[in-house]
Amino acid sequence: MTHSESYTLRRTDFSELRGWRIDDPRPLFSAMADCLSYLEQGKPYRTGALGLTSDDLRVLLQEAAGQVFPDAHAARQFFETRYVPFQILRSGGEQGFVTAFYEPEVLVSDVTESGFQFPFYRRPLDLVDIDDSNRPADLGSSYAFARQREGSIDAYPDRRDIDLGYLNGQGLEIAWARSKVDVFFAHVQGAARLRYPDGRLQRITYAAKAGHPFSAIGRLLMDRGEIDPQKISMQSIRAWLARNPAKVDEVLWHNRSYIFFREANVEGLEKGPIAAAKVPLVAGRSLAVDRSIHTFGFPFFIQSDSLTHLDDGRSFGRLMLALDTGTAIVGPARGDIFTGSGDAAGELAGTVRNAADFFLLVPKHAAARLGA
Repeated sequence: MTHSESYTLRRTDFSELRGWRIDDPRPLFSAMADCLSYLEQGKPYRTGALGLTSDDLRVLLQEAAGQVFPDAHAARQFFETRYVPFQILRSGGEQGFVTAFYEPEVLVSDVTESGFQFPFYRRPLDLVDIDDSNRPADLGSSYAFARQREGSIDAYPDRRDIDLGYLNGQGLEIAWARSKVDVFFAHVQGAARLRYPDGRLQRITYAAKAGHPFSAIGRLLMDRGEIDPQKISMQSIRAWLARNPAKVDEVLWHNRSYIFFREANVEGLEKGPIAAAKVPLVAGRSLAVDRSIHTFGFPFFIQSDSLTHLDDGRSFGRLMLALDTGTAIVGPARGDIFTGSGDAAGELAGTVRNAADFFLLVPKHAAARLGA
């Protein structure tokens, strides 16, 4: 069935999912239980363009709750008997595309001092949500936030303005880091673990953004011929910035988007940060998707022949749960894989840029609404 000009859904069978028979989806069930707990608070996830709702998912989350699966086969059978896989086919025949993200750990201080000068900010008081009811004529539909002052609404100051001191003196600082680049990449990831000199750990997660569109500095550096497109990665970008300290501000300011955070204490650091779906992420099993199309909580099987370093040389094929979103995650077959927390997870995430096949698992009782 065609849902837009850009993609179709093709009903398929689990036997067509390469890698399904060796996948072990048991780590998903803790996240499914967390989703159920959230939904039972009376807060349904926003329905995406496909029309799949939290109610479509709830009954299966309830069936999964409390079950113990003795092995991977039993866990796969849970999905095989209750879901129908649909391959997402992009127009023109192109495959989907995956990147990856992680939760960085950043050394910080409670106070600004020598060596700790770059702040993580809370949401400012003059930042307001906007939609079609209050959007200024000169702000495009991509803007979800703006500045309110003296009864009017305009574009919020961008990364350059904020770095140059727009928020100084407002008491919004959560903590100060040693590196402007570390702060920037925490913005890109949307979350971080903060480690203080006394050993304390605190989590911060996305609260809001200044509103300006995301502009990838990796693309800028490729277009300028600074980094070979075949070698672009988070690691190669960081290395270029380290070699060119005089150009850091100009390059980072290319990305006008600016992220504000909130403190988010989660019991047990073995769990990932709280995602947009309001539940902790599970390393290797959580996927950020375009929430204008997809609804949080639904399973996706992601298969990529070229993505091999996440599974010790074997082609990637895993069942994942849609639990997050991101500015750069746009389109029906575009995903961002959460690899975990800390430097090792960052090493895994930084080089993921791979073509992939996307299979959406739809509860059988909802499959008919997709025309199948």
